[in-house]
Amino acid sequence: MFAQFRTRFNGPAAALLLLAALATARDSLAQPNPWGGKKGPGQYADVNGIKLYYEIHGAGKPLVLLHGGLGAGSMFGPVLPALAAKHRVILVDLQGHGRTADIDRPLDIRFMADDIAALIRHLDLGPTDIMGYSLGGGVALQTAIRHPGVVDRLVVASAPFRRDGFYPDILKQQEQVNANAVQFMKETPMYQLYQAVAPRPQDFGRLLDKIGEAMKHDFSVADDIRKIQAKTLIVAADADIFPPSHAVELFALLGGGLKDGGWDGSGMTKNRLAILPGLTHYNLFADPVLAEVANRFLEEKR
Repeated sequence: MFAQFRTRFNGPAAALLLLAALATARDSLAQPNPWGGKKGPGQYADVNGIKLYYEIHGAGKPLVLLHGGLGAGSMFGPVLPALAAKHRVILVDLQGHGRTADIDRPLDIRFMADDIAALIRHLDLGPTDIMGYSLGGGVALQTAIRHPGVVDRLVVASAPFRRDGFYPDILKQQEQVNANAVQFMKETPMYQLYQAVAPRPQDFGRLLDKIGEAMKHDFSVADDIRKIQAKTLIVAADADIFPPSHAVELFALLGGGLKDGGWDGSGMTKNRLAILPGLTHYNLFADPVLAEVANRFLEEKR
């Protein structure tokens, strides 16, 4: 399906539009949607001016799990059982994604980070582990930067910390993400999931426009990353949308990889880096290795 989509869409924008090559979970459990129609197994929290959809799976220490662009929490379906076996997973649909309707504000990871911090406070979770992939990784980083008091441990998967970290061809593809792509996407799992669960299915073009606009802006959070207090795991695929060196650079900003760890580990920092072999940006989020690496990090003794 994805190869066909790439051909029909003539290459450009395919990479960004496949951020959520979804493992679609078309559930139908009975939680009312405040806009009527679509139902899901979770509930809504009125926080920070948005009705934020979330589900809770498993038991144990809380872990907020944040999906990629054009996706929804259900994209983590293949790895959710492994994560929920050890954690109380709070699976969130970010602004304008999945069952969370858009609101009248830009699609900005800083605003979405404020939503996540507000949700953590709303649920009275205390300092909480957060794991985000791609767009969700950017939101997770911003949550740790803007709201350090709500974050315990942080997992950032497949997310750049500056715009020029992307490969040049990915930057060119980003320029073509807009509502004009809707017609080309109707056979993709991203579009089909949105139509199945979104409160307002007609807003898919609006979502593409907002994502496209957000990706036009230059950014770098290098200085802010140096200030992150949370113990952090950086994860990337070895064939990601940025080179492995970008993940290494991010790790270095956190103090990692600057010297020998020592035979007893005394030279190691509290932070970790994982480059997962044989994976890409488009399958990392659903690979069992991601859950294994994340669980190991989240369960490390302090």
